[in-house]
Amino acid sequence: MSSDHEQTLVRTSRIGIIGAGISGIAAAKELLSYNPTVFEATGSIGGVWKHCSFASTKLQTPRCDFEFSDYPWPERDNVSFPSHVEILDYLHGYATHFDVLKYVKYNSRVVEIRYVGEHATSTLPQHDHGMLCSSEYGSLLKGQPVWEVAVETGPSETVQWYAFEFIVMCIGKYGDVPRMPDFPQNKSREVFQGEVLHTLDYARLDEDGAKNLLRGKKVAVVGYKKSAIDVAMECAEANQGPEGKPCTMVIRTLHWTVPSYWIWGLPFFLFYSTRSSQFLHEKPDQSLLWTLLCPLLSPMRRAISKFIESYLVWKLPLVKYRLKPDHPFEEDYASCQMAILPENFFSEADKGKIQFKRASSRWGFWSGGIEFEDRSKLEADVVILATGYDGKQKLQSLLPEPFRSLVVDSSGVMPLYRGTIHPMIPNMAFVGYIESVSNLHTAELRCKWLAQLVNDRFKLPTVQAMIRQVSQEMEVMKRATRFYKRHCISTFSINHSDELCREMGWSPWRKSNWLSEAFGPYSSQDYAEQTVNKKNN
Repeated sequence: MSSDHEQTLVRTSRIGIIGAGISGIAAAKELLSYNPTVFEATGSIGGVWKHCSFASTKLQTPRCDFEFSDYPWPERDNVSFPSHVEILDYLHGYATHFDVLKYVKYNSRVVEIRYVGEHATSTLPQHDHGMLCSSEYGSLLKGQPVWEVAVETGPSETVQWYAFEFIVMCIGKYGDVPRMPDFPQNKSREVFQGEVLHTLDYARLDEDGAKNLLRGKKVAVVGYKKSAIDVAMECAEANQGPEGKPCTMVIRTLHWTVPSYWIWGLPFFLFYSTRSSQFLHEKPDQSLLWTLLCPLLSPMRRAISKFIESYLVWKLPLVKYRLKPDHPFEEDYASCQMAILPENFFSEADKGKIQFKRASSRWGFWSGGIEFEDRSKLEADVVILATGYDGKQKLQSLLPEPFRSLVVDSSGVMPLYRGTIHPMIPNMAFVGYIESVSNLHTAELRCKWLAQLVNDRFKLPTVQAMIRQVSQEMEVMKRATRFYKRHCISTFSINHSDELCREMGWSPWRKSNWLSEAFGPYSSQDYAEQTVNKKNN
């Protein structure tokens, strides 16, 4: 495939964007002045909202908390959570409004990436010594190609090579590559006489196909996060009536679930989404005084977590069904693993349509279902694996060495400066690989920051300084939650945005008065005016 790519090399733009989900469309909009080329492997934009959603999939926040800064929802005051169809319509409206779609090449799957920049034939980069660790990162636009990208187009599978000075990776952490459990010897899926599928496969079924798969079947759903909960709810709805069979959720790790965004009559944002609430939490790059003060504030942090837990235990039958996690609520919030429950979830459990089975991480199949480590068995006709995705493997499959080995660090986390730039991978940005309460807001603000960086409005620190900053951020997350590998910034998201604003030369104080600044929640709308400021600079 690559032996003759030099003869067919195409240069359509200085910047290439891989993926046309929310992050890819946001990146394309912010970089419109460069006429970017956007490669989308499928026939439509939308990413996971198009290809990993079920009939019942909804956003987990109100629409006003999930919108672009310069493109509000048509009915933004509607307090309901929009469906995945509404989100796709909103994203398509945004892309159409800003004339982004003309830059998207559909059915164009990136199959290989080559580095052709400086030192392309050397053994760099080096982690502990050598040029990269002590040097400036350099300009993002070199004036000559740095990356060559092989793109497979359409059913003909014709491969075309493109050359770019800069690439923005927006293929995301979810979708495409399912994370599959490791099964004990002689207990793999082949011994099971029923049907096994991952939620990625389930998402490809239409509504009638999903109902036919679930109706009248003994279904086991492995997992207890949002996808697993949605599948279990769809299973319960498909099995109403006396002939219906129960769905059993096989739960390895419990997580806190929330019925709504109100806690004992108080709006949830007061606890974690304001400056005053995040004042209590540790932040990267904090001063020595704050480092000494933070441990003294830990009783208040624990009290807030206990306050929320007390409401959830009172409101939901967590004790009845042995679904109360052992870890604090704060750890799930700090790792972006708080799931909003469908309205009738526990009503279906009370009717026996949804059942729960706690299990260790070691389980396997027998001919009639699932067998657990204690040798107990669960009968099943269908097993659905809601075990997540391996987005890092997806990245590693595309990048060449030595960069493939550098995608994640020794702790298994992508070391991204400001959640966007990998210090050891030149002329490439990654958008959509850190999480927050609103991933759209997180992605959009980083795309604004990235556009300013590409325009040379500011310079990156040295590679060594970026590595040091990323390491500090990782240490903060490790102290906040045992689930730190999700790279979630929810407990210091405002501070993260402040740092982006400072580097861009913007004021980090976004509210109209000090009261709102201290106690008001932050959203994309707080950064809308920067579109105007950017034009005036």
